[in-house]
Amino acid sequence: MRINGWDTLLLTDKMKRFLKFICIILSMLSIENVLAQQDAMYTQYMFNTLALNPAYAGSRNVASATALMRNQWTGIKGAPKTQTFTVDAPMMQKKIGVGIQLFGDKLGRTSNTGAVLSYAYRIRMDKGSLSFGLQGSASQFNSNYTNIELDPSGISIDPAFQNNTNKILYNFGTGIYYNSDRFYAGLSSPELINNVLPGSDTKLNRQTLHLFLMTGYVFTLNSVFKLKPSILIKGAKGAPIEGDIGASLWIKDRISVGAQYRSNADVSALLEIQVMPQIRFGYSYDRSVTSLSQYNSGSHEIMLRYEFGFERGRIITPRYF
Repeated sequence: MRINGWDTLLLTDKMKRFLKFICIILSMLSIENVLAQQDAMYTQYMFNTLALNPAYAGSRNVASATALMRNQWTGIKGAPKTQTFTVDAPMMQKKIGVGIQLFGDKLGRTSNTGAVLSYAYRIRMDKGSLSFGLQGSASQFNSNYTNIELDPSGISIDPAFQNNTNKILYNFGTGIYYNSDRFYAGLSSPELINNVLPGSDTKLNRQTLHLFLMTGYVFTLNSVFKLKPSILIKGAKGAPIEGDIGASLWIKDRISVGAQYRSNADVSALLEIQVMPQIRFGYSYDRSVTSLSQYNSGSHEIMLRYEFGFERGRIITPRYF
C-alpha cells in the first residue's frame, strides 16, 4: 500500500485486525474481577520484558543488558521505588536463551531485594520464534516496623511494632513468548508459589499469583514513520484486572514518542532514543488520573539498554521491543 499523506492514510488488513483486538481488550478491562497488585509495575515493560516473562530470554538474538529505575508517585513519603538490571543472551545456535535479573523494590517500610535466573527453549518458525520459559528466584523481604511512629509524642510501644522482620522467599515462574521482527505476544506467570510474607497472618498477606498477557505490532506508515501499538494485561488475585494500552511513533528508527493509558490509574508520555546501534535510552512520565494526583507530582522511569556483539560496518535490523 502506498501512503500519500496523513489525510489519505488507509488502514491495512493487519492494522484493522489489531485495532479490533484492542477493542476486545478494552471491553475486558471494564469487567469487575477479583484479581492485588504486588509485583512492581513498569511503564516501559516492552523493554523490560525479562522481568515479566522468562521466555523472553535470548529473543533479541544478541547478548543484551538493560537497566531500569522507577520512582513512583513522587512527593508521597514511602512511595514505591524500583530498580532492575537484566542480562540475557542466546546460546547453542540460538536454540536456548538464558538470563539473569537483579532487582530491588521498596514500598514504605518494606523492601524486597533478590535475583532471578531464567531459561528459555526457542523453536524457530517461518517468520519468528516461539519460546517456552522457566525461572527461579530468591529474594530477601524486609519489614522495618520499629521506626514507624504511631504516636505523635514518639515511637509507639505497641508490641506488634517492636521487632523488624525479614524472610528469604523462593519462587518459580513460567511463560510463553512469540516474536518476529514486527510482532510479539506473550503470556506469563512469574511467581507461582503463594509465599507468606513475614510478620503477617497466613490468610491475609501472601504473595499472590500474577498473570501477564502482552502483545504489540509495528506498522510501517511510510519511509519515515512507523507506528507501534502495544498492550499489557495484568491480573492478580484480589485486585481488578488492569491494562496498559498505548502507541509509539518511530521517526526514522531513531526517535520514538508515545502515549499510554493504564486503566483507572495513569496516563503516560514516553520517549525513546536510539543513541547508537548498541545503545537505547528511554524515559517515561506517568500522571495519575485518580484523586491520588492531588498528592504527588507523577512517576518517573528511566531505561538504558546496551547490546553486545555488533560488528563494525554490519547493517543492524532495528528492534522495537
